[in-house]
Amino acid sequence: MSTPRKVLVIGGGAAGSAATILLRRAGIAVDLIEAKDDWNATAGSGITLQGNALRVLRELGVWDQVEKSGFGFGAVGITAPDGTVLHVAEDLRTGGDDLPATVGTRRPQLQSVLIDAVRAGGAAVRLGVRATALEQDDDGVTVLFSDGGRGRYDLVIAADGLGSTTRAAIGITDKPEPTGMAIWRVAAPRPAGVIRTDLAYGGPAYIAGYCPTGDTTLYAYVVEAHRDRGSIPVETYADEMRSLARHYGGHWPEITTHITDPAQVNYTWCDRMLVEGSWHRGRVVLVGDAAHCCPPTLAQGAALSLEDAWVLTQMLATTDTWDDALLQAYHERRVARVRPVVEASVQIGRWQLDGVRDADVPGLMGRTMTLLRELP
Repeated sequence: MSTPRKVLVIGGGAAGSAATILLRRAGIAVDLIEAKDDWNATAGSGITLQGNALRVLRELGVWDQVEKSGFGFGAVGITAPDGTVLHVAEDLRTGGDDLPATVGTRRPQLQSVLIDAVRAGGAAVRLGVRATALEQDDDGVTVLFSDGGRGRYDLVIAADGLGSTTRAAIGITDKPEPTGMAIWRVAAPRPAGVIRTDLAYGGPAYIAGYCPTGDTTLYAYVVEAHRDRGSIPVETYADEMRSLARHYGGHWPEITTHITDPAQVNYTWCDRMLVEGSWHRGRVVLVGDAAHCCPPTLAQGAALSLEDAWVLTQMLATTDTWDDALLQAYHERRVARVRPVVEASVQIGRWQLDGVRDADVPGLMGRTMTLLRELP
């Protein structure tokens, strides 16, 4: 690139870290700020990464670490609430035939791998810092920071998640909306017989499932209609999840014995959002959950966020002209891929909430995942 450029990345999750790694590889100077002092290093239980997410992680140069620390598999089991296996389906390899269909891993482990790659790339990282003001002109963005500092940038990438304050600050009014579902999650030891994701439909919850995340670990989850979060004391989280999980058979009785610490149980409403219109204002552009989110019925949240970062940084690294047309082209390229995933994820959840028994869930899943096999 003939003219030196400098980018600010706001948010150090998957999308922000991926964008930082790829921009630094292209020789672009990057400052990354993250609001949390611990860089989310211990947050979350587990995450399911489909092949199209793995494809981006390979581009980041971290696939070997993810493969070693996680658990790869190629099928999903459908069970009755009592644990009887009704059907086992091979997963589509959306990242290509040379990658597993799916890898489960612990969220803190994935975050640690990304953090190491960001630091190795030479970005300037500041933790516990927020952007408090964005002042744009035709040539760039002046940013004021919560620690009293300021910086001047050619572009700001907002990767600050569902509740993005950057999104609101640049005048985009879209906000996440609840879908009516909520999910309980917990990390637990992995029973020896768990070698893939199994999903139980029916019983007291809509879905009870688990995903292996390593040689000795998994994360388990139970999906129900959302309740007022304020009505559930945090200290009862383990009791609440255990009361749902105890109705399921198979490997669930062993898993349930480990749901004891409320601090290790996460309860989250499932939201949906797709920012309509362009994902940028001037020289500030959204990626990942700041631009879109969907319920985890297709396990595509992290994958889509990683893809956003990959596509945007490819476009930035291959041209000297960072203008409105470039950022609009990024939006158009991404929204054509993201929209069907968001809509399918919401539809599958809606069918479950409405008790639609003849819904073509496998068909919708298959069509959507086939789209994702193509390069983003």
